[in-house]
Amino acid sequence: MTINPDSITSSSDDNHHNNNLRRRRGSGGGGDKSVDDVTELDSSSVDASSSSDDLTSDVRDGSGNGGLDKVSEAVSTTVGKISDGDGVQEEQRKANETTPLKYVYRASAPAHRRNKESPLSSAAIFKQSHAGLLNLCIVVLIAVNSRLIIENLMKYGLLIGSGFWSSSTSVRDWPLLMCCLSLPIFPLAAFLVEKMAQKKYMTEHVVVTLHIVITTASILYPVLVILRCDSAFLSGGTLMMFACIVWMKLVSYAHTNYDMRQLAKSVDEGENSEINYSYNVSFKSLAYFMVAPTLCYQLSYPRSASIRKGWLARQLIKLVIFTGLMGFIIEQYINPIVRSSQHPFEGNLLYAIERVLKLSVPILYVWLCMFYSLFHLWLNILAEILRFGDREFYKDWWNAKTIDEYWRLWNMPVHKWMVRHIYFPCLGNGIPKGVAMVISFFISAVFHELCIAVPCRLFKFWAFLGIMFQIPLVILTNFLQNKFKNSNVGNMTFWCFFCIVGQPMCVLLYYHDVMNRNGSSS
Repeated sequence: MTINPDSITSSSDDNHHNNNLRRRRGSGGGGDKSVDDVTELDSSSVDASSSSDDLTSDVRDGSGNGGLDKVSEAVSTTVGKISDGDGVQEEQRKANETTPLKYVYRASAPAHRRNKESPLSSAAIFKQSHAGLLNLCIVVLIAVNSRLIIENLMKYGLLIGSGFWSSSTSVRDWPLLMCCLSLPIFPLAAFLVEKMAQKKYMTEHVVVTLHIVITTASILYPVLVILRCDSAFLSGGTLMMFACIVWMKLVSYAHTNYDMRQLAKSVDEGENSEINYSYNVSFKSLAYFMVAPTLCYQLSYPRSASIRKGWLARQLIKLVIFTGLMGFIIEQYINPIVRSSQHPFEGNLLYAIERVLKLSVPILYVWLCMFYSLFHLWLNILAEILRFGDREFYKDWWNAKTIDEYWRLWNMPVHKWMVRHIYFPCLGNGIPKGVAMVISFFISAVFHELCIAVPCRLFKFWAFLGIMFQIPLVILTNFLQNKFKNSNVGNMTFWCFFCIVGQPMCVLLYYHDVMNRNGSSS
């Protein structure tokens, strides 16, 4: 007698399955385990994409009749969820539903149950993990760079030296150190102005004028000191970074206190009687703000419970390692390439392109090490010492699909400052969003130029133009992202313009302009 699997209904098999369930509930040991397995399957944990291979592994994992019943339930659940609307596939689905348990392993059992895409096809490539390919890329990257390091050491030897970072006149950098140590005078002056404003010793107009004078002096004073002293680039750049941070903190301090005075005034006049608000000027809050890893002033901040000394020591060790790695890459790779290059806008165009591309990789490594050292290690170290709770110093900027998105993700302290004290006030005064964005980029361009041009004592406005060029790039990447939705075109454009072309070009332009200036002066 020949038995056709497609002609047997599932009712008898369901009854057999239910009887097995009742018998196993009455027994102990392995029977309880089978009940748990079946219960999980009854709760729809089996996905509709299960294949015959999945069923095979389920049987091998089961024990006794419990494992067989598990497969039987999986078969009926799986095929029951497959519904394509096609007549032939519907007949096949019904036939699969009626396949009894003992015919699952027969040669006539179906091996192909539904439509499936290849893992690397466009429809399925982003629906699975690529961790193995990522590991392969990391291994290849380490191997290739290890070969380049060995080749460079064999060809040039160890090139670690003072070079561009500390000139022979670095012993005369003490005026810059004294200037840096005297910068706290400006926050103290701002505190005295706010204290007098709180006691109403001066009008609001006078308070605003004094704050403008204090903030302007805090940025002009270091600029004049650097320009008058023949200091090393690293010393001048460090002082300008501190000066820009102090300026931004003073602007936030003055703006926030001005807003708090206005709010307190409205409460006193009964306009916002439902708000329980008190305006307070505290030297302790200002002192904490000046050293905290934030640019936005407020009376109190979220605080962590304690200082993790072991964690802090590990971060300090990492900071030393990555700082040394940056110095090694600069001296061993970037300096020789730059010295053997020519001005990007002079000479052979193909040679200039080759130098830019050759320079892009080590500069990218230095930039990534700088980001990790500054935004992750140093700011977290400072936050841990001060028990500063909000440590979102950056977001996943590496996934940015537009230039606009990158600037909103990569430097959160500056982004929050820009939004709070530039962008939103512009919108509040009726300025359109596009104009407010241009103003924000303009202020960022000015300070980028100050941090690079002043230590170089050379004003060519390359950094300023580079930041302002971000505006058309924002428009371009937004257009590409809207045109090619759900793609990586915008992210690839960001990496290409920002890291492969922009930064190497800026380094070459400033280096050759500085060398040309030194050559002409000598």
